[in-house]
This record gives sequence, C-alpha cells and structure tokens, in this order.
Amino acid sequence: MLQNIYPLAKNILSYGQSLSLFLARLAVAYGFYEPAMQKWSDIGSVATWFGSIGIPFPTLNAYMAASTELTGVILLSLGLFTRLISIPLMVIMVVAITTVHLAHGFSAGDNGFEIPLYYMLFLAIFASFGAGKFSLDHLLFGDEQ
Repeated sequence: MLQNIYPLAKNILSYGQSLSLFLARLAVAYGFYEPAMQKWSDIGSVATWFGSIGIPFPTLNAYMAASTELTGVILLSLGLFTRLISIPLMVIMVVAITTVHLAHGFSAGDNGFEIPLYYMLFLAIFASFGAGKFSLDHLLFGDEQ
C-alpha cells in the first residue's frame, strides 16, 4: 500500500518545490538584511570588533562582509545568481560560527551556532538546487530547480 501512496504523495508535494525555495530565499535574505545594514551604519566599529576577535585585515573584512551580505539580500530576493552568492554567504556563516558562536554551544538562546548553522544549510540547499522557478535564474538561464 505504501508503495502506491508514496509516488502519488511525491508527485503532489513536488508542486510546492519552487514556492518553498522562493519563500526560503526571502526568509534567508531578510535574515541577512539587518546584520548588513548594522554593519554599514557603523563600519568602523565593526572593523574594530573584527580586530578584537582576531579576524585578520579587520577593515577590509568588515567591508567585504557587509558588501557580501547586502549583495546577498538583493540577489537572493531576486533569485539571481543564487547558486553563486550562496557560496560566499556560507563562508560568512562559517566565520561567524567559528569566531563568535561556537564558544557558546548550539542553542540560539545562548548565542550559540544554531541559527548560523540553519542559514548555512539553507544556503547549501540554494547552492545545490538553485532558486526554483520563481526566480530570475529560471527566467534568464532556464535553471530548472
């Protein structure tokens, strides 16, 4: 019986794939928006903080992180170059986890690495599956996922 139900369920549920990717892209883009804007509002303080936690070339890296995050917000929202922008955003999450969150454990409530890990996993999905049909990637490049 399950052998008959599973293919039917899979066919029905697969119709939600592009909508799920679209909504996930918007949620992740929104999650990067505030940190990007906070960085840009006082890039000097961010550079000082980056230096204090041992990030090399803190001013350069503050500008790179803020630029990448803001570019990510725009590109993820549009579904444009989604696979490509996901990679540097994953790097930012790895740096955030290793420099800030790892020492606090897993729990988001303790400033642990839970939330950055979830962002990194969503970004890995975007890098692997693309933006979905509700995207400029699909419109311009025919990216099927």
